[in-house]
Amino acid sequence: MTVPPTKAARQQLIVELLGHQLVRSQGDLAELLESHGVNATPSTISRDLVELDAVRVRHPDGGLVYAVPAEGGDRTPRPGTGSASGHARLAKILRELMVTAEGSANLVVLRTPPGAAQYLASAIDHASQHDLLGTIAGDDTVMLICRDPDGGEAVAERFAALAAATPKEPT
Repeated sequence: MTVPPTKAARQQLIVELLGHQLVRSQGDLAELLESHGVNATPSTISRDLVELDAVRVRHPDGGLVYAVPAEGGDRTPRPGTGSASGHARLAKILRELMVTAEGSANLVVLRTPPGAAQYLASAIDHASQHDLLGTIAGDDTVMLICRDPDGGEAVAERFAALAAATPKEPT
């Protein structure tokens, strides 16, 4: 992934990092940014966190981690989800919203009820699907672009299986 040297790109990367990883300090965040090719001074990172309304919240393991407000109506800051809970959230949303999934070459088209496509696309983006380059959403259609030139059908099948899966009962 190439990150342009702009403030908007750096801040979006920070939001993605905080949403997918547990970041305990600004030093940790600086290292993560550097691993993505973004060099930022401590004062720049501090200003970015203030502008993004990032706060430190208690993680279930007891430590403090950085979090940014969630999107949509519930703006409660939550720590990074990691892949397991992000995957479970995506499966739940797919069960609720996905009507059909069809793949061709490196593209997948997901259909939703009217007005739900952007919400589904955002959930997919936040679930860290490494085999996807990105999503494009309209009113009732989401298009996924796969990294693999022939990966569309497999990704469509995976999303259909997630939507059909029965949720596990909490133990």
